[in-house]
Amino acid sequence: MTNQSPFACHARRVTVTVAAVFAAIFIFSQTTQAASWNGIEPLKSRRADVERILGRPLPQESGGQQNTLRFKVAGGLVTVFFTDARFVKNKKLPADLEGTVLEVVLQHENSSDTPESLGLPQKHEFKRDDQHGAIIYSNLRDGIVYTFINNRLKTTRYSPSTRELSRTQR
Repeated sequence: MTNQSPFACHARRVTVTVAAVFAAIFIFSQTTQAASWNGIEPLKSRRADVERILGRPLPQESGGQQNTLRFKVAGGLVTVFFTDARFVKNKKLPADLEGTVLEVVLQHENSSDTPESLGLPQKHEFKRDDQHGAIIYSNLRDGIVYTFINNRLKTTRYSPSTRELSRTQR
């Protein structure tokens, strides 16, 4: 029987505690940031945050939506939709959420990603839906939807998770 010093026992407890804290932080960060993209988070980020991160938006098209900004980025186009008073009222959200990001849509120009390269067929939290030549993988619980055309990624949508929407509704 070996006698361990009180220092060795304390060091082991500290190591286990630190490992548990890091595991908790990792798990928490995965669930709270699932719907964000490039630091833009639905129902939290505002227009100023988006412009700080992505720069100047493309000029508005005539007749374009006022609650939308578009940006040219490496690999495609990003459209950011913002909440308006009607959405806030219809979803029974707090009034201070008006003007926050509602959805981020990435339109990929030449992506080589496939459902398999992203591991989506093995991810049970994603629902697969085949629609008129498009394959859609959606995870509304986390607010992420991928659309593939000809087996290549065409759009990625980041929106509030169902958890976040229900948490913020009055």
